[in-house]
Amino acid sequence: MNFKLLFLIMFAAIFSLDITAQESTYQDGESLKFRVHYGFVTAGYATLDIEEKMIRGREVYHVKGFGATTGMSKFFFKVEDTYQSYIEKGTNRPLRFIRKIDEGGYKKDLQIDFNHDKREAKITNYKHNKTVIREFPKDAQDMVSAFYYLRNNLDTKTIKVGHEESLDMYFDKSVHKFKMKFLGRETLKTIFGNVPCLKFRPYVEAGRIFKEKESLTVWVSDDENKIPILIKAELSVGSLKVSLNEFRGLKHSFKVIVD
Repeated sequence: MNFKLLFLIMFAAIFSLDITAQESTYQDGESLKFRVHYGFVTAGYATLDIEEKMIRGREVYHVKGFGATTGMSKFFFKVEDTYQSYIEKGTNRPLRFIRKIDEGGYKKDLQIDFNHDKREAKITNYKHNKTVIREFPKDAQDMVSAFYYLRNNLDTKTIKVGHEESLDMYFDKSVHKFKMKFLGRETLKTIFGNVPCLKFRPYVEAGRIFKEKESLTVWVSDDENKIPILIKAELSVGSLKVSLNEFRGLKHSFKVIVD
């Protein structure tokens, strides 16, 4: 199981239609926990936690994402992935991104330090003890900070069915483009109750992992939090679901419809 894919999917689910500066939709202490299902089996869990910190003399939100297999899935294919982003308050720009993964023995240990004035990224590969400098586009986001940056800017009042949006994201020495379409609104029955959601279709590359280009469907809470509620993916072999299992520390009320 590839938890990089999980974070990419969650990020792709919340593309913005109108990027405007506004008050943050999240806060210190927010925590999200997701259950990863492969068929009827719980394959693992993923978490996203926020803590206020200082880095390079600047106030930041330190976001730590962690994903791991569990139970029999861990026995057959052990995964322990950590993704971290240090997001500057006010600008919503990443100052540092950390990716440390172990997927069945395949390991990476990278740190990217962003200099937005020079548009240069210092990429340190701790596994191979190498450092390189690369240019990046203006206002680039990493794969974790993009999720939180776009949460602040999703215009739920003007978004229209069928609208398509794309965004560039920088990680692993290159820029990656994601594109998605808004499908409409839908109320999902969850362990928390009936939750109003925004429904999206992120486009993916058909082939080794996904059955086809439109193999993903993502539901995001239709409230001020804009957090992922459910992700469904049709894979080349089987299907994958990621569902919100626990949450705490949300800045805004979590909207649930009472029957």
